[in-house]
Amino acid sequence: MLALLLAVLTGTAAADTPSGAPSPLDPDYRVGPGDVLEVTVAGRPDLSRLPTIQPTGIIHYPIVGDVPVADLSIADVAERLGTMLSRAGVTGAVSARVREYHSRSVFVEGEVKRPGRQVLKSAGRLVDALVEAGGLTAQASGDVRVDRRDGAFEDGATTRRFRFEGTGPTPEDRQNLSLLLAPGDVITVQVRRYFAVSGAVARPGTYTLDEGMTVTQALEAAGGITRLGNPKVVLERAQVAEGEPKRIEVDTQAVKAGEAPDPILQANDRLLVRARKL
Repeated sequence: MLALLLAVLTGTAAADTPSGAPSPLDPDYRVGPGDVLEVTVAGRPDLSRLPTIQPTGIIHYPIVGDVPVADLSIADVAERLGTMLSRAGVTGAVSARVREYHSRSVFVEGEVKRPGRQVLKSAGRLVDALVEAGGLTAQASGDVRVDRRDGAFEDGATTRRFRFEGTGPTPEDRQNLSLLLAPGDVITVQVRRYFAVSGAVARPGTYTLDEGMTVTQALEAAGGITRLGNPKVVLERAQVAEGEPKRIEVDTQAVKAGEAPDPILQANDRLLVRARKL
């Protein structure tokens, strides 16, 4: 997983399983048009087939003809085939699995090398979608958002947000990358954004802007205000909506006391920490 995670973040990954190869999948997976099944019948090698689910949701199978299977679990597919074959006089146990996954389409946008619709050929994990999209570009921030357009996640939310640092996979990274996607999910890889801090701070300079970062968090990233710095910081906004101020004074002492809001930074904001008047 370490090599895969780093490869995804640097855009050099190749799929960890061959194209179209089977990989572990949750038992609730529902087959759909384009999926290729592998069906075997005990004692009847002549009935082994690799049927493709047609756009109408059926497969063609010897002896029984057309079998509707769309939106069934793989266990239900085997059971349905077994019942139909049994009625036709074939008594061998039926086994089925998905040989190739083609029905799970998601959309990947933002800082990936090949944005657009992705037909997942494996279990449909987040990492599979990123690999299919060619990996992340050099401008990717490591912030990834997954929006569920049809239904919701287990907790009822329709959006999941992740951050991958690229310094090595944590257990949380592994779990997040293994997120099972649903058809219609939209994965957005966000661009790297920046803010600047100047004046009386320990480390003036330009920094990467994290999602939801506030003024006081940005100052902490810059080492904090020096003892000669004025706690009333000027926020200069690069892009402002009509009617909004371009310069905002933020009293960091009032923020820490819970008496004033801690503004969330936007891309290209600049924080100016003036010196105290002696």
